[in-house]
Amino acid sequence: MPVHRPLDVKGAVLALVLAVLWGANPVAIKLGLADVAPVRMAFFRFAVSAIVIFGYAVVTGRRDVLLIPRGQGKPIWSLGLLCVVQIALMNVGIDRTTAAHAVIMVNSYAVHTVVFAHFLLPGDRLTARKLVGVLIAYSGVVILFAPGFTGTGGTLVGDLIISVSALVLAERTIFIAKTVQRVDPVRLMMYQSIIGAAGLLLMSLMWDVDRPTRWTASLFLSILYQGALIGGFNFVLNAKLLRIYQPSAMATVALSTPIWGVLIAAVIAHEGLSPELLLASALVATGIGLTTWR
Repeated sequence: MPVHRPLDVKGAVLALVLAVLWGANPVAIKLGLADVAPVRMAFFRFAVSAIVIFGYAVVTGRRDVLLIPRGQGKPIWSLGLLCVVQIALMNVGIDRTTAAHAVIMVNSYAVHTVVFAHFLLPGDRLTARKLVGVLIAYSGVVILFAPGFTGTGGTLVGDLIISVSALVLAERTIFIAKTVQRVDPVRLMMYQSIIGAAGLLLMSLMWDVDRPTRWTASLFLSILYQGALIGGFNFVLNAKLLRIYQPSAMATVALSTPIWGVLIAAVIAHEGLSPELLLASALVATGIGLTTWR
């Protein structure tokens, strides 16, 4: 079994690149939604990521991942359907809130995962330190919700929808952790994209008929970012880094993801940096750190 080593400078830089890319993803979605309906956007994203991952499999001589061995069909289909629900909810939620709120709410999935793991993964217990981290992260989420409950903000519905999406993403993460023990991760991700694209296309044909697509440069770049960089490059690079470096060290760098996302939303989407927003992102990042640090 290969020995995972601590992060060196090269590994830290690459892990930081992943954190920045993931942090910017809700911002890219928000910008693209100006020109396309949310579920249709999700379909485009998965269609592109399926092509990218298939290309990776072909280039690396992994054509065998196209075949689904006996006994692997059920978990692959289950993960694909979970993916359809999670991404559809996320895009619909982002359409109804700000990019910065979306960044923080989406990344709260890491904390939900720790709570779910306590009940679903043997040996992954919710320790006192993890519990403190969960409470700190959830306090950041409460800060985001507060304006909506007091009637001073217009993002409550979107925030609630993304919260449900984050819960589904946490369950999806647990499911993947259990499934990759017996299913090749490349096969899993490729069919997740294929099933996701098919399911989201059907949903879009039913629900997005009244919202036409405007093919702009902004939409094209948004789809390319989500499908190629997040769904393709991000997956491949993350898998490679996890084979080399200690997962706990990788998780430490990922703590910066909510903060990067909020800053990128301010610069690219021109959203304000309120004290409450910065505090919420810092609390969620701190909570993620306490729950994932080993």
